[in-house]
Amino acid sequence: MVKLTLIARVTDGLPLAEGLDDGRDVPDSDYYKQQVKALFKNLSRGQNEASRMSIETGPYIFHYIIEGRVCYLTMCDRAYPKKLAFQYLEDLKNEFERVYLNQIETAARPYAFIKFDTFIQKTKKLYQDTRTQRNIAKLNDELYEVHQIMTRNVQEVLGVGEKLDQVSQMSSRLTSESRIYADKAKDLNRQALIRKWAPVAVVLGVVFLLFWVRNNYLVHHSRISSFKVTGKNFYMENLFLRINSANRPC
Repeated sequence: MVKLTLIARVTDGLPLAEGLDDGRDVPDSDYYKQQVKALFKNLSRGQNEASRMSIETGPYIFHYIIEGRVCYLTMCDRAYPKKLAFQYLEDLKNEFERVYLNQIETAARPYAFIKFDTFIQKTKKLYQDTRTQRNIAKLNDELYEVHQIMTRNVQEVLGVGEKLDQVSQMSSRLTSESRIYADKAKDLNRQALIRKWAPVAVVLGVVFLLFWVRNNYLVHHSRISSFKVTGKNFYMENLFLRINSANRPC
């Protein structure tokens, strides 16, 4: 039986639509949805570029097709016919492209086409019972073959993404450490410059201070000397005037 159905944009992994009633009868459905999101993340990084693939996960199996930069994915029981699963996805793809083809690239928020759930639920009901005449006819359709579609294990598929995440984390860590090293190198260079030029600055400062003190002393001394000379001259002038006054005849 079909258990989960999700549709996402391949370029950035943005979820576009989902079967709202999916997963209610699946234990740990959130766990499998997390695997789907991880798979979409891998696809957005160019991993698993096969346009059609089956991925085994526990008692279930993911089937997906990629068309027009959109990934259509479903999770089914392992016993569910692979041919029916991919024909189910083909039906979803054809309708989704018919309705939303011109809006896919401009979608900016998750689940922008959540109304597509109505078609998902209606189509899923048609594929649930593999014994209906309709589905038996599809199984016998020799024009639609799925034998060449690769089947892989989810740990194998997501392991590639985990390794890439580790490489990305290592790269980020190295970048961060490089920045720290660069900052420390700048600090060391600054300290070296300070140690090199600090004595020179101190000597220049002392010389400037001595020059300033000497200059102020000379100016002050000059002013005192000028004041003394001026006072002496004033005294001599007064004395001279007094002598002259004493020598004048009455």
